[in-house]
Amino acid sequence: MSESMSVIGVIASGRGSNLQAIFDAIDAKTLSVQVGVVMSDKKDAEALARAQIRQIPTVFLDPKAYPDRPSYDTAVVHVLLEHCVQFVVLAGYMRIVTKALLDPFPNKVINIHPSLLPSFPGMHAQRQALVAGVKISGCTVHFVDEAVDHGPIISQAAVPVLDGDTEQSLTARILVEEHRLLPMAISLYTSSQIKSIQNGKKERFML
Repeated sequence: MSESMSVIGVIASGRGSNLQAIFDAIDAKTLSVQVGVVMSDKKDAEALARAQIRQIPTVFLDPKAYPDRPSYDTAVVHVLLEHCVQFVVLAGYMRIVTKALLDPFPNKVINIHPSLLPSFPGMHAQRQALVAGVKISGCTVHFVDEAVDHGPIISQAAVPVLDGDTEQSLTARILVEEHRLLPMAISLYTSSQIKSIQNGKKERFML
C-alpha cells in the first residue's frame, strides 16, 4: 500500500457484506484506501472473519464491559487511533454513537443506511418502507452525528419497490446498491471531492 493512502477503520455488527464490497473495490483498484482495523460489538460477527482472511487487524469490544455508551465509544477511539485510522466507516453497525467517538473524528465518520433518508431512519427501514406503501426506496451514505441515521447526506441510490415485494426481497435489491454506493462515497471523501462549506452555524457538504 502507498504511504499516501488514507487509512480507514470499519465498524460492523453483522455479516460484513458492505465491508466485503470495500475489499472488492480495493482489489479492483477503484478504491485507494488501506483498511487499518475492523471492529465489532459482536464476537461472532462475520465481518471480523472476512478481515482476518485478509490478515487485517480485528478487534471485538464487548459493550457489556463498559458502564455506558460514551465509555464504550472512548475505548473504540483508542483502538482506532492505535491503528492510525484517519476516517471511520460504519458498515452495518447497530449501535448509536456518541460525541466520545464523533469529536475525535470530526466529519470523518460515515454510515450507510437502507432507505432514502430522511425517510425511515432506525431499525427495519425496509419493513418501514413496505408498511408505508412507498413506490421508491433505496440507500443513503451520510456523515454521522448524534441523532439516529441523521447528518449531511453524501450520496443516495433509488431502488423501486415492486408489487409483491417482501422485506427480504427489497432488502436484497437495496443491498446491491449499498455495495456500489459505499465504496464510491469513500472514494469521493478520501480523494477530497467532498468539500465542507460553512453556512452560518451549520455545515453542509457538497459533491
